[in-house]
Amino acid sequence: MTKPAFLSRILPAALAAPKPLVTVLSLSGVVGQMGPMRKGLSLASLAGPIERAFKPRHLSAVALAINSPGGSAAQSALIHKRIRAHAAEKGVPVFAFAEDVAASGGYMLACAADEIFADESSLIGSIGVVSSGFGFKGLIERLGVERRIHATDPRKARLDPFLDERPEDVEFLRGIQDDAHKAFRDLVAGRRGTRLKASEEDLYSGDVWIGTRALSMGLIDGLGDLRSVMRARFGDKVRFQKIEGERGWLRRRFGIGSDGGLSGGLAGAVGGDWAGTLIAAAEERLYWSRFGL
Repeated sequence: MTKPAFLSRILPAALAAPKPLVTVLSLSGVVGQMGPMRKGLSLASLAGPIERAFKPRHLSAVALAINSPGGSAAQSALIHKRIRAHAAEKGVPVFAFAEDVAASGGYMLACAADEIFADESSLIGSIGVVSSGFGFKGLIERLGVERRIHATDPRKARLDPFLDERPEDVEFLRGIQDDAHKAFRDLVAGRRGTRLKASEEDLYSGDVWIGTRALSMGLIDGLGDLRSVMRARFGDKVRFQKIEGERGWLRRRFGIGSDGGLSGGLAGAVGGDWAGTLIAAAEERLYWSRFGL
């Protein structure tokens, strides 16, 4: 039986292999909770987008567009693990692309990828642990405020910003930092393996390098932007699908960006928690300013 002419034209197109598909997941901002109105990157906010990134049929790869100076070590690790779990379950390769910066926790996110790319001038690395805070003891004395604190044990009130800093408390904090730093080093070594080409002293010093230097050290696999690298890997007909994150009503109504820009800080101030919002904004600014951004 001869097929109708229109079927002869339609069937080959219908049976043709689908064009390669790459989903793009943006990981932009400080990692962790930065304040009541300044939502940073966290597993809670990214669990849905990560799942959707791995959901399409005939998926060729997932691309992570990273622009983060780091932040919470715990949240960085949780996001990293969730991406790796989906990648292993779906058998889909993951590529990371650093934009301005992928440092500290931002580099930990990049290590969730099978291959990492960056621009020549991207800032990469900062494999270390830092803790920051404020000391207000002199301020409250000047204001005539008496600090009262009651605890079952003095260790419960370690590093209280309204009391004198005690050497034993700093030593305790340093121990926690050393443990966290070791976990970070082990993660990088486990993911990058023999691709690492520099000494451990240099790799894990906490320093940050531009893309060209990071490539020579084995911290990344190549130089290039997301679109160019993915087209070179999967062909010019590759399709890109951007994965959007959830946005609350206030963000949808007033266009507040997911990176918690100035409008987010103003909204928080209007909401009443102006002090917490301003402090969070200052801390967030410090994360970026460490890298001249």
